[in-house]
Amino acid sequence: MTASAGATARNRLFGGRRSGKGEDGRSLAVGEERSLRAADGGRRNVELGLLVMGLVCTAGAYILASLGETASIPANIGPFLGIVVGLLMLAHVANRALASRANPTLFPLAGLLNGLGYVFIARLDGGDRLAGLQATWTGAGIAAYVGTLLFIKKTRQLESYRYTFLVAGLGLLLLPLVPGLGRTVSGARIWVRLGPINFQPGEFAKIALAIFFAAYLVENREMLSLSTFRFGPFSTPDPRHLGPVLVAWGTSLVVMVAERDLGSSLLFFALFMILVWVATQRLIYPITGIALFALGAVFSYNFFGHVRVRFSTWLDPWPDATEGGYQVVQSWFALAWGGITGTGPGLGDPDRVPAASTDFIFAVIGEELGLLGATVVLMSFMIMVGSGLQIALRATNPFDKLLATGLTALLGVQSFIIIAGVIRLLPLTGVTLPFVSYGGSSLVANYVLLALLMRLSHETNSRVVAETGASSTGSRRGGGEHAARGRDRGRRGSGRGAGRTSRRAQ
Repeated sequence: MTASAGATARNRLFGGRRSGKGEDGRSLAVGEERSLRAADGGRRNVELGLLVMGLVCTAGAYILASLGETASIPANIGPFLGIVVGLLMLAHVANRALASRANPTLFPLAGLLNGLGYVFIARLDGGDRLAGLQATWTGAGIAAYVGTLLFIKKTRQLESYRYTFLVAGLGLLLLPLVPGLGRTVSGARIWVRLGPINFQPGEFAKIALAIFFAAYLVENREMLSLSTFRFGPFSTPDPRHLGPVLVAWGTSLVVMVAERDLGSSLLFFALFMILVWVATQRLIYPITGIALFALGAVFSYNFFGHVRVRFSTWLDPWPDATEGGYQVVQSWFALAWGGITGTGPGLGDPDRVPAASTDFIFAVIGEELGLLGATVVLMSFMIMVGSGLQIALRATNPFDKLLATGLTALLGVQSFIIIAGVIRLLPLTGVTLPFVSYGGSSLVANYVLLALLMRLSHETNSRVVAETGASSTGSRRGGGEHAARGRDRGRRGSGRGAGRTSRRAQ
């Protein structure tokens, strides 16, 4: 009787514990959900704080530039701040709703670069017209950013349309060569006119080709990694799988020669070589690619006059300092006048630099903000590239990994090419400085690129959170089962002990 009552009491006690365990499990699940929501909100709060800091820097630079130029606070500071704050907050709200787990530093840095670019574009002669157009294109870029996040829920959906993106990319890249559509500006045939709209299709072609390259290499990376073809003492992959490499090489040469655009040619070829290297992990591909590009550059130098002039100006601009080398020489003077701290916003003379709002806006920033301001711009791009590579490293899906690498490579290589051209580390090219230079095509395309990176970051972090939650749930379930088995053994042992006690009493 006593044993039975004791067993009943123990059963009630264990039953109560089991009920408590279930309640604890539910409370733990609710707690985890709350912590995940808090983490998501924390990322977005960090983003909001960085956006506010960027807005303060942009507004301060705008006011200082006006004080330095006219000794008065600009009358349109209110509308300017209203437009800038409204656009950035719209994108921030979209991030909270559509990509709450995305990287918190990418968008604020893009906003800072966009804002600084706007300030210095408004500083130039005729800047009111250019600033108005740049504000319009910024609005279009933010709309494209939000639209990309809204309509592309899973980036892996893009993998199924690889050849569609190939056709679209090559078509856009070669569209300026179509008679009646293409236009030549500053010696480069990279513009297209459709009615009242002028744009550079190559800015959108780079995104389409990055998607194709990532999807193609996921499908063929094993074939490209194997050396099954013998050529004398050398072994290479099957030539059938090297076709895309040769197509990329030939297309880059066509762009360089026919469109007279060395920057885009180098950008697209570098994109493919980087992705092949990452996908196959074979150093032979970038080495071969560099050799092929150098061979094509030597051929173009010897047989095409405009290529020879561009390289000669790069090697020594001083003999032609008033003509072909004028841009480079004036940009050097601007950087030299800026020194370490700069002449001050609004106190420089940026109108001496040709194409100051597009190709040479980095020289304008270096003149008025000095080495320190130019370093801020460089560090912003470096942090964005580092964040993009971190997204690629954390991705588990091969397509996501290669796409994040490709998009980051586009941003980093394009920034490097134009800045290196301004400081004469490379021949001068016609590409724009992302988010900073004036130009609608570049701004809209780079905001689409940024939205894809944010979507990739959100998906990657969501997958990591899901895997972490599953493992913690499994460990709790395993711990509960272990405890239940222990209780069962305890009950059986107690029952046997009670039986022995009753027999002794008898």
